Amino acid sequence: MLAPHVYEIKASPVNRLLIVATAPVIEEGETLRLDVKFVDGMRAHCALWSGPVRCVLRRGATEVPFGASYRPEDLGFDLALMNAGDVIGAMQLDGAVAVFAAADDAQALGLVGVARTAGAKIVYSLEYTLETRLQIVRLDPARGFARRIWSMLWNMRQERRRVAALRAADGVQANGYPAYDAYRGLNPHTMMYLDGRMTPALMATRAEMAARRSHLVTGGPLRLIHSGRLEPMKGAQDLLPVMAALRAAGVAATLDIYGAGSMKDHLVEGAKAFGGTVTLHDPVDFVSRLVPISRRTADIFLSCHRQSDPSCSYIEAMGCGLTVVGYANRMWTRMQADAGVGAVAPLGNVAGLVAAIGALDHERVELAEACDRSLAFAKAHDFPTEFARRMDHLRALTLPEG
Repeated sequence: MLAPHVYEIKASPVNRLLIVATAPVIEEGETLRLDVKFVDGMRAHCALWSGPVRCVLRRGATEVPFGASYRPEDLGFDLALMNAGDVIGAMQLDGAVAVFAAADDAQALGLVGVARTAGAKIVYSLEYTLETRLQIVRLDPARGFARRIWSMLWNMRQERRRVAALRAADGVQANGYPAYDAYRGLNPHTMMYLDGRMTPALMATRAEMAARRSHLVTGGPLRLIHSGRLEPMKGAQDLLPVMAALRAAGVAATLDIYGAGSMKDHLVEGAKAFGGTVTLHDPVDFVSRLVPISRRTADIFLSCHRQSDPSCSYIEAMGCGLTVVGYANRMWTRMQADAGVGAVAPLGNVAGLVAAIGALDHERVELAEACDRSLAFAKAHDFPTEFARRMDHLRALTLPEG
């Protein structure tokens, strides 16, 4: 068993922020393998927090899918590594004025008492509701019946702990409409944010929006795009039926699918029947590939997602200037109403998705205008704006006055 280890930079402990995260980490001798998005997020915390930042991660990962190797001294923040079963205690909170942890992590739900003992304030973030957790269990094909029942009962037990932790915390940050609606009554200092990776530099340009409008109003085929995990719980099994029904309805459309997962081979084989109008692609880098592709060669993001988790795919697609057609999960239903774009179809109803796309096909000018509204909504909720709001909230609740 490896001992806890702190990779520490030399900084005054005044106003230290301790972040308890769930990102994977692998020690590689003199370097650490870390998720790139996690490191970028930590550096954003450092830039907007008035003091040093320390993060606690747990060992145990065997891979970091979207990772890179970093020298600890180049991170810009302290990193404390603990073993999977270790309990966070006073040693980890030493010098911290604030603790920021994910309430989605069951291991972090006992931190309120530890923070109080250490004299620190604590704010939780969360994104999943109990409904979504149970949906994930039910839709997971890898779990047999007995394991699904056990997992559901375990999640319900943890929910009681989660509710108690959120009530007792100094504040809560809810990612997305479902989590905010479900938990905002527990804590008077609850805020909602929309998580995504779109910065102003990544948003669709005026020229790209004009080119899309020209394509649409001159009758070009609808260009659908889908990206994400190709799993049954993500609705990947509905992608080809949607295209088959569009073809039967006489709607000219193409679909590009970017992703990997257990259904990839099934989709590759099934796409052969579509004569090149459906194309499967391996996952590509978000910034350098997926964003430019979405901005320049797509019109509609097709979502077959049944779960109500706050998928960042919606806001990221909208930032690329795409409208979204998706199932009526709690997240997309609320976002669609707020943004006034795209369409919502009943959960699991392929015919509903096809009808919505068909209606957009007949109203090309309205579709182009919906793309414009998508972009405007995404710009109002870009990453710097949402992150700054979160840090303002965190500072107001946790830093000593003056």
